[in-house]
Amino acid sequence: MAFNKYPKITTTYIEDELYESVNGNGNKTLIDMRGPEQKQSLAPMEVLLGAVASCSAVDLVEILKKRKKTFSSLTVTTEGERRDDHPRAFTKIKLQFSLISDNITHEELYKNAKLVVDKYCSVATTVSGVAELEVEVEVVGGE
Repeated sequence: MAFNKYPKITTTYIEDELYESVNGNGNKTLIDMRGPEQKQSLAPMEVLLGAVASCSAVDLVEILKKRKKTFSSLTVTTEGERRDDHPRAFTKIKLQFSLISDNITHEELYKNAKLVVDKYCSVATTVSGVAELEVEVEVVGGE
């Protein structure tokens, strides 16, 4: 897949508190600002947390593969702290990387996850000027 230097997303109003975002290939996602009892999709700040997590995961997997490391499961959980006043930007984002592997140590995972968040993940580096990024890791031995 070629790198798109100028990605474009078009967001369209569907109804009150519901929007649809579409990329140039026609891939869609709903943006949902409704309350918890009606919510069926993610809100914009939740999409941002997911983007940081998925971007970091993609880059981490590439690094681990290059280093001939194996794992059976990877989960990245993100939590954000926001300002009380508007704009309610994130001030801190914590990324918890959890991995099942027999050949990756806690230290190796931390070093590589930190490298990804600080240097390779374009979403993380985009938000790092606004929010502190904290990395935590957990390695569980495989079966």
